[in-house]
Amino acid sequence: MAKRVTGPEIEKLIQLLAKVPGLGPRSARRAALHLIKKKDQLLGPLSNAMGEAYDKVKICSLCGNVDTVDPCTVCTDDRRDHSVIIVVEDVSDLWALERAGALNAAYHVLGGTLSPLDGVGPDDLNIRGLIERVTAGGIRELIIAVNATVEGQTTAHYITDQLTGLDVKITRLAHGVPVGGELDYLDEGTLQAALRARTAI
Repeated sequence: MAKRVTGPEIEKLIQLLAKVPGLGPRSARRAALHLIKKKDQLLGPLSNAMGEAYDKVKICSLCGNVDTVDPCTVCTDDRRDHSVIIVVEDVSDLWALERAGALNAAYHVLGGTLSPLDGVGPDDLNIRGLIERVTAGGIRELIIAVNATVEGQTTAHYITDQLTGLDVKITRLAHGVPVGGELDYLDEGTLQAALRARTAI
């Protein structure tokens, strides 16, 4: 049986940090030690910031984004084209697209994908809210930006079926060769998708 080298408070900090994606037990120990060594510069301010986030973070009732206001900052930004909605699986996808800065549109976060094997159906996702936004009018394009997985494809087809007959253009993200990618290193599925989605030069 291993001997304890720290008090229960530090052990609890390490255990909680180990639950953060990307941090395993070893990384969590290193992170905890770094925070403790920089107690005044890091640990105190981090503790305050986490307490504030816990008290103030909300889920946007319109799009499903996380923010400290509802509706969120994205939904209330007048500089965005709110007639275009980018549909994403998770908030992390929204943040990734925002970092890319390719399109100044509105978003809708589904909260996952349809997965009958895992018991995730349409009522478990924010699909009804999306349909309500589109049927309310004023939306000219819906960009379905879900992952290129079986569950993502299923979700995209389900959403498209639910919006059949409505006056809205539905598009998908292109799949294929990444910028800087070499053909020799790509899998067959990616190459097939790239060939199907080829464009004129």
